Amino acid sequence: MVEHGEIRVVHRGGSKINYREPVITNDSSFLLVPSGESVKVFSTQTEESIHDLQGHRDMVTGIVLNPSNHLQAYSSSVDGTVRLWDFTDGILIKTFVIGYPVYSINASAKHAGVVFVVIPMANDKRVEMFQLVALNLPLSGEQVVDAKEMSAVLSDVSSDPAAVAIGREGEYIASAKGLQLQVYFFKKQKPYKFPLSANSKKGAKNTFTCVSCHPKDDCIATGHEDGKIRLWRNFNQRKEYTYSTLHWHHTAVKALRFSPEGTNLLSGGIESVLVQWRYGQDNQKDFLPRLGAPITHIAVSPDGSLFCTSHEDNKITVIQNAIKVSAVIQGLVKGECVRTELIMDPRSKALVLNGKPGHLQFYSLQRDKQLYNLDIVQQEYIHQAGLRQFEVVKAAFDTRGDWLATLEERTQKDSELEMSLKLWSYDEQTQSFVLNTTITAPHEARITSMCFCCATDTQTSTTLVTTSRDGHFKVWQLVEPADSEDEGPSWSCDFVGAYHGLIPERCCFSADGSLLAVSFQEVVTVWCPASWELLTTLSQPPGAIRDLCFGRLSCSKYLLGTTTKNLLCCWNLLTCSLEWSTSMDVSLLLADSASENVAAFCSQDASTDLFVFKPSEPRPLYSHKALCSGKVTHAVFAPRDDMLESCEESLQWLNRSQLYFFTQYMDLMTFLTKVEEERLMASMKQLVIEDSVAVTPFYLLLGKHNHQQQDKREPPSSLSAERTQLPQASIAVKELLHSPAHVLPSSSVLCSMFTRSLLVSATNAREENEPREEEMESEKEEEDSEGEMELTAKRQEPLTTSLGPPALTRAQERELRKVKKLDHSWFSNILDS
Repeated sequence: MVEHGEIRVVHRGGSKINYREPVITNDSSFLLVPSGESVKVFSTQTEESIHDLQGHRDMVTGIVLNPSNHLQAYSSSVDGTVRLWDFTDGILIKTFVIGYPVYSINASAKHAGVVFVVIPMANDKRVEMFQLVALNLPLSGEQVVDAKEMSAVLSDVSSDPAAVAIGREGEYIASAKGLQLQVYFFKKQKPYKFPLSANSKKGAKNTFTCVSCHPKDDCIATGHEDGKIRLWRNFNQRKEYTYSTLHWHHTAVKALRFSPEGTNLLSGGIESVLVQWRYGQDNQKDFLPRLGAPITHIAVSPDGSLFCTSHEDNKITVIQNAIKVSAVIQGLVKGECVRTELIMDPRSKALVLNGKPGHLQFYSLQRDKQLYNLDIVQQEYIHQAGLRQFEVVKAAFDTRGDWLATLEERTQKDSELEMSLKLWSYDEQTQSFVLNTTITAPHEARITSMCFCCATDTQTSTTLVTTSRDGHFKVWQLVEPADSEDEGPSWSCDFVGAYHGLIPERCCFSADGSLLAVSFQEVVTVWCPASWELLTTLSQPPGAIRDLCFGRLSCSKYLLGTTTKNLLCCWNLLTCSLEWSTSMDVSLLLADSASENVAAFCSQDASTDLFVFKPSEPRPLYSHKALCSGKVTHAVFAPRDDMLESCEESLQWLNRSQLYFFTQYMDLMTFLTKVEEERLMASMKQLVIEDSVAVTPFYLLLGKHNHQQQDKREPPSSLSAERTQLPQASIAVKELLHSPAHVLPSSSVLCSMFTRSLLVSATNAREENEPREEEMESEKEEEDSEGEMELTAKRQEPLTTSLGPPALTRAQERELRKVKKLDHSWFSNILDS
């Protein structure tokens, strides 16, 4: 998280959903998942995101249900706060300011008003060491509360939440780090430590990886680096502890979790298999294989009916009854690198990049959801170390999104390169891309870049240009079939270009498709796509061209380029001369297709700076020093659905598009303006929820009547809305609620009496207000409509109480008292017999 004036760099969209363990609600309907700077609330049945709990200003590190209220949850963050949420309505209830980064959070029903958090040890600044503390959450009516009262529980603990677990009924808490297990007993107020040797006699690696405590027995399960699981017992006496060993995983155990009743122990690791061990029966275990990716976290619903597993490919699998996968929530798949770079699908406005091996993923940044995967290689991927397989290395869309070009490569042991260029056409029926043409060995050497012609004229033939280290660039065009019996158009090579035997590195088309720029090492050549004639060459200071892009809209006469000599150059295509240049180590140059803006990411002092500018102006519109650590090599401008109306010049570059970029740690970041953040926080603080329930007599009885006319005149504010006074119950309702159940008459008598108590006597109304006779008759005709019930109630205000139902007549009251005084002892005698 980086702040800079009115703009903040945040995680928005595409964040990891496997970063921390998810939480299943008590009714198994929702799944709470920490994701970037927010907590996402997913439906376990529809897989859709119900709410996005936003309010933290840095990474959320944990989520736990409130033991005192199952409809609330606590979240912790590196921003030094713990926040209380109503996750059903998506409301932020309270913020507890701690002042220290929080790396994990736990809660127990036995310790009311206390949560256990892991924070850095303040007394040691040189080494990253953490401590487990009990944080007292003060009771206060304020929405933001300082929570400074805390007591140390364990020191030198791991910051990994999987290494901390609360024991049986909150009697103790266990923490593992390295080769040592610590158990703190709250009654004794002292910890016990159980160290292990680095390697056993058989060469096993005993390093702890995760911890889970049995909910009913004094038993602690620990996972280890060598794939073994230890079950610790008698640990309340330091010298008499024992443990038994379970072993199935061949590598480290990544996750452990006991079922709510303690009958089963769940474990997972790199094998992508969920193992279910029978507690007390070590030899009996069940397996749920082929979950798709290594397991990182396991969560269990309070009733034990649902399991959730988080996976390394940023996926959450919902498992029903321990045997059936009922839902899969897929986040943005992030590998070690993005070889295709970041591109936008013009049709779906989805972010497209490498996904599963051999696939392209289409990810919606607006919905923060993966739309689908497109299998490019169309071969079964074999998970074997050292095996060379085809990889998707480049991809490009045409302007309308009708065509997709992909390049896949595989390098053999003898350095022989295999590659295929594939052209995909969009199918309206299947709403996906279908393979049209496969070109095997399109060049004699590795392809360095490719791009489509940007012309929007439908009469112009679709054109693709590829550059290669074989010294040539090739032009591929879509050709209609010569014979009408052929299936459809296909792609073929139309032109091959070269320049003095130099190697082409980059190519790009102008916005109108009238010019093609190809860089040959230190020379920029400009070609005419109509005749493929070389128009001119552009001179520039020494250094090979590293990146090229044309200006847009009013700046379309400019061509920008970066060099290996740390120069940013701007050429004027009308004069064919260098307009200006500046010394900058630009790692990535990116033009916004919706505006004249260009973004330049510059590497400096192990960090990256950002400059946003227009090619026609020498000064930047926006600059951000030390945007993130490391070098930014992947970024994209995503068009906005709704245009912002920022008046300040430094914010106007975000009006039409939103800039996303990948950090060196594969975190997808974007920019959030102060206006957007204030609007977001205002919506999160909306504590008064307007009901849209039809106004019925029972609705009025429960006191949820909203005065619509008053709301139009004085709309309630979000923070200081006055509660409507509850109506006074009628005599009939009082008699119904206060009379013993065994002496009440039959339900048919009560229902008819209760219904009559809600009606208004038309005779009494005429006697009290004769001029309203015609009006009351019209109301009788419309009383079956729910929409007219409220209008009827408002017109009868002079005849009844303002909020409550009308009072009973004296005759009705006498009849109700007679029913109450009846002797119903004969009914109790029947029950006793």
